[in-house]
Parts: sequence; structure tokens; C-alpha cells
Amino acid sequence: MLSAWIAEKGLHCTINIGFWRAQGRQEAAAWGILIADVIRHIANALRDQQGTAVDSAMEQLLESLHRELDDPTSATSGGFHPGHS
Repeated sequence: MLSAWIAEKGLHCTINIGFWRAQGRQEAAAWGILIADVIRHIANALRDQQGTAVDSAMEQLLESLHRELDDPTSATSGGFHPGHS
């Protein structure tokens, strides 16, 4: 659904928009579930690798997420290119 990587000092990603809609689900809500699951996995990894409490890690992740959404550290560039049918 989502691939993300850092290259040339920037974030690059591919996103499969439309998959959940094709399954009869509300697309934005389904993406929210995926992002929540990723946050949980990151918090668990921080616990396992660095000893950070899961609740604390999730709180820090969410605070950072909200700060970034409110005041981005960099501009978003690029565009959406629909896949081939």
C-alpha cells in the first residue's frame, strides 16, 4: 500500500490510492487505520530496541506527527500519477 525511502536527502514514496475504495471501504479512514498500525509497530520496535515504553513512544510519535502536520519542516513536492489499468 505504501513504500517509503530516503534518497538524495529527501523522502520518496509510492502510494496505492484506490485499493480500499475498490474493496468498498472509505479510503481516508482505511489509510488512518494503516497509519495507526504503523505507529504501533514503531512504538513496539522502540520498546524492543531501545527500551522505550510503548505508551511514551506512541505519545512522542503522535506529538511529532501533529507538529509536522501543523508546521511542516519541509515542503511536499511531487505529484500523484495514476497507475496503469
